[in-house]
Amino acid sequence: MAVKKNTLLIVAGSLLILLLIGVTILLISEKQTNKELVMEFNLDKEDLENQYTDFARQYDELKLTVSNDSLSVLLEQEQLKTQRLLEELRTVKSSNATEIRRLKKELASLRKVMIGYINQIDSLNRLTAQQKEIIADVTKKYNAASRQISNLSEEKKNLTKTVTLAAQLDATNISVQPTNKRGKTAKKVKDIVKFKINFSIVKNITAETGERTLYIRITKPDNDVLTKSSSNTFPYENRELVYSIKKYIEYNGEEQAVTVYWDVEEYLYAGTYRVDIFADGTLIGSQSFSLN
Repeated sequence: MAVKKNTLLIVAGSLLILLLIGVTILLISEKQTNKELVMEFNLDKEDLENQYTDFARQYDELKLTVSNDSLSVLLEQEQLKTQRLLEELRTVKSSNATEIRRLKKELASLRKVMIGYINQIDSLNRLTAQQKEIIADVTKKYNAASRQISNLSEEKKNLTKTVTLAAQLDATNISVQPTNKRGKTAKKVKDIVKFKINFSIVKNITAETGERTLYIRITKPDNDVLTKSSSNTFPYENRELVYSIKKYIEYNGEEQAVTVYWDVEEYLYAGTYRVDIFADGTLIGSQSFSLN
């Protein structure tokens, strides 16, 4: 009877060991799979960055073959758009599949546009060759061709006026002044009753004009965000962020100075704070400041 009992214990122990080995192998396999996925995401993003970089360089090569001013302007605008999307890509996390997919679609659209421009350039080059033959043959035919080019140029100028390039705003010269109840600069944290935040929205003639909404986040050294209500949020990268201050501005493309205020109603302590400014779902400026 004792032998049979020992045998059962040995079998049970063996099964338990096999089960532990199986779980361990499963965990190791899952960890390896996750590691491979991360590497795949990183390689995918790196490949996309290389494609955007090569694409922007191709515009430089195209511009060297163009003598038409209107077409040169369009090529320059498309190159700027490509460079802006490349900068967006560099700030996107490799695991952000939604943004990576969107930027891949943007690249596909840019390719279609470039093919159209290449066809136009080829057409203009062929037209130029024909013009040289016409000039050598008959002056009348040359004048007709010149009028045709002039009309084409005018059409392209009108097209240029209708082309808009979505451009990101940029906040610079960010400064934060802690003030006391007399409106003077507070030298001690305990005397601060208000933050005065100044910054400039830089000139950008390609940016969309009109009313824009700015969101300002003031972050304490422990990364807690100062806010008057937990419901004060705005969308950013597929999630909602809490903001401290919401500011509406009327943007006309020119440089614009902006000032906002934060009334201190919470406990502050010494350390390094940070101000982040967002517009159109994009971080457009950041600045750290210290309180003693």
